[in-house]
Amino acid sequence: MKVAILLLALLGYAMADCNNMQRLKVKQQWSPAYGTGHHRAEVSLALWKAILAQVPEAKDLFKRVNGDDIKSPEFTAHIIRVMGGLDIAISLLDNKAELDAELAHLKTQHFDRHIPNAYFDAFKNALGEVIPATLGRCYDEAAWSTCFDVIANGIKQ
Repeated sequence: MKVAILLLALLGYAMADCNNMQRLKVKQQWSPAYGTGHHRAEVSLALWKAILAQVPEAKDLFKRVNGDDIKSPEFTAHIIRVMGGLDIAISLLDNKAELDAELAHLKTQHFDRHIPNAYFDAFKNALGEVIPATLGRCYDEAAWSTCFDVIANGIKQ
């Protein structure tokens, strides 16, 4: 009985961390999910629609980039920049020193803009809707969840 409890505890611990295999899996899955060219804009727009459906008040943070019209060129350019930051963070998942430096940079940007920590949960939930829609059954929910937490926790205040 004690062995079973210990094994369950170890399994829970292993699943709670973004391990090396999960980091590589997220990187591998991100490439086709995010894609290139117009596909990136479509994925980005779908992600932001999902975010704003959860936290519509977040539009107030994007007034300077015409956040009331998420299809506007200004907002599209902004979400592509944000997604570029996510793309960089995902690409650095297997390089701790560089990832930590990138997350420190993103943390400063988010602090200056007073981004509430709860919005990271909305971002995570949106990724959990959009990425599986592009990948299908290959999507690894546990890997994405734990590895996104590494990124988000590195940026949150």
